[in-house]
Amino acid sequence: MRALVIGAGIGGLTAGALLAQRGWQVTVCEQAAVVGGCASTFRRQGFGFDVGATQVAGLEPGGIHHRLFGELGVALPEHHPCDPACAVFLPGETEPISVWRDPVRWQAERQRQFPGSEPFWQFMAELFAVGWRFQSRDPVLPPRHGSGLVAVAAGPALGDFGHRSLHVGDGGRCPARISVRGRSPAAGVFGSATQALFPSQCRGNGAVVRRDGPGGFAGTAGFVPFAGQHAGLGRWFGGGPAAPWRGIAAAVSGRGDRAKDRPQVLWHDRRTGETWWETADVVVANLPVQNLVRLLGEFAPAGYRRRVQQLPPGSVAFVTYLGVNRAAIPAGCPPHLQLADTWHDYERSLFVSVSQPGDGRAPAGMATITASEFSRPELWWGETDYRAQKQAYLEEAIARLGRYFALAGNIVHAEAGTPRTFARYTGRDGGVVGGVGMRVSEFGPFGLANRTPVPHVWLVGDSTHPGEGTAGVSYSALSLVQQLAGSSTHLQK
Repeated sequence: MRALVIGAGIGGLTAGALLAQRGWQVTVCEQAAVVGGCASTFRRQGFGFDVGATQVAGLEPGGIHHRLFGELGVALPEHHPCDPACAVFLPGETEPISVWRDPVRWQAERQRQFPGSEPFWQFMAELFAVGWRFQSRDPVLPPRHGSGLVAVAAGPALGDFGHRSLHVGDGGRCPARISVRGRSPAAGVFGSATQALFPSQCRGNGAVVRRDGPGGFAGTAGFVPFAGQHAGLGRWFGGGPAAPWRGIAAAVSGRGDRAKDRPQVLWHDRRTGETWWETADVVVANLPVQNLVRLLGEFAPAGYRRRVQQLPPGSVAFVTYLGVNRAAIPAGCPPHLQLADTWHDYERSLFVSVSQPGDGRAPAGMATITASEFSRPELWWGETDYRAQKQAYLEEAIARLGRYFALAGNIVHAEAGTPRTFARYTGRDGGVVGGVGMRVSEFGPFGLANRTPVPHVWLVGDSTHPGEGTAGVSYSALSLVQQLAGSSTHLQK
């Protein structure tokens, strides 16, 4: 069996490696110069910056990445638990809320910060535990047949959701065309190169709470909520979050071979201008679903195209990358912070990652600061003075970061990434990050499946269950491979 994987992000590399480990012939192609997609890295003036993701979850025993790397026989690079996992500064406050890995220490912290709120946290802990028990069963969502629905619903984990439900609100090579069954398609050109904060709708791998008057509390939960199992909180990798998947890329390489079958992909090398067709049993698209529909061109069924067009706009981000003297970093600064703030009369939150000494991200005596905030697509793709707006956002971000870091006179390098930047370097439609969102109408049994309506074309990544995040896209890859393993006999026939 032969698979062509479009896109060497975490989802594509993981799916390719798992298929290769099961005896498939696999070729993974990527339009960028490096692997990792939104979890890749780049260097400037001796500083190494994480493009997007800055920590990896699921490395604890039984976690998705612990399972995957064990199955593939690939050693994890050195990594360190983040403790505290994050420090959250609420607007107008100078003392952070520290999210400690030790559950006893975290319980003491939240009781000190939010007196009388323990029933809420216990509820969240139960909800989180139920969710992980359900996901650990590797459910295929959305179920394709009635038997799949029965399999998903079987057991106590899903039933627990009935009385623990909580409403969280909305919060190099590139393919030029895909054809199916030998037909020549119209051009399908590739793209141009939980609620976490109150009251703004910023999503992140965490939760933020606010005080609503004396003794009051409110909260929202994300992938790694405050009340969660602390063994599953993020880990910090020297060399960036894509470091583990470079080993997976090596596991895939050299196993590809040419074969002839139904699906075909037309590749275009933008450096040499060469184009060629390749064939395979299946095509795995590690792309946003909007990119997949564009690639499919006339082969995208009308109903599928219409559903994708009706999806709410995806999230986009503005990211500030700073290389600084180490003197800018306060003593005891944790590797991850969330700076909740009111800026120009509306809520904006910075999700900040700070390099640690010896992790390879900065020269001796220096450090990197990466700060991201969610934004609205129309701000960056509308009729605006793009360069002026980018500079204004960068200056505002530096001013906000300067309230915590001693940046005056210590900035060595500064640049920014916008949705246009992400679109150019990752090829993601509109520069979106975080998939299609965590709304009920696009999540779980109501979400997009790995199997697409086009025969032999599959989707992996943050557009499919269980959604965004490094652990989410790896679960998506595992689910895809399990489904392909069940259908490979049919494909061979």
